[in-house]
Amino acid sequence: MTDDPVSIGKILKDKNIILKGADAATARGFTQVPNFLLKSKKLSSGDKMTFAMLLSYAWQNDFCFPGQERLAVDLGVSDRSVRTHLKSLEANGLLAIQRRGQGKTNIYELNLSPGRV
Repeated sequence: MTDDPVSIGKILKDKNIILKGADAATARGFTQVPNFLLKSKKLSSGDKMTFAMLLSYAWQNDFCFPGQERLAVDLGVSDRSVRTHLKSLEANGLLAIQRRGQGKTNIYELNLSPGRV
């Protein structure tokens, strides 16, 4: 095993997918989303994108606590839409929300088990 970083282009060289600009993409990071989530019939596309956005934050620090305004800006939706998507994810057992009080951001715990969706 070497410590040399391997670009995603090299990893996917013999696969059936081509990623143009893969090195530029990996430089800014990317988020892997579980297939059970992508294929879920219970979740809206907004629910799935909200989960993916939370995952993108969590991969950086192993936990995430973005504000709903930050989520809304990053997703390109309203604060109200974010709250709707968070409630759906919570109702489907994919998200636990720890509320920390007024003026503080919530802590989000993501459930990566395919149990309920």
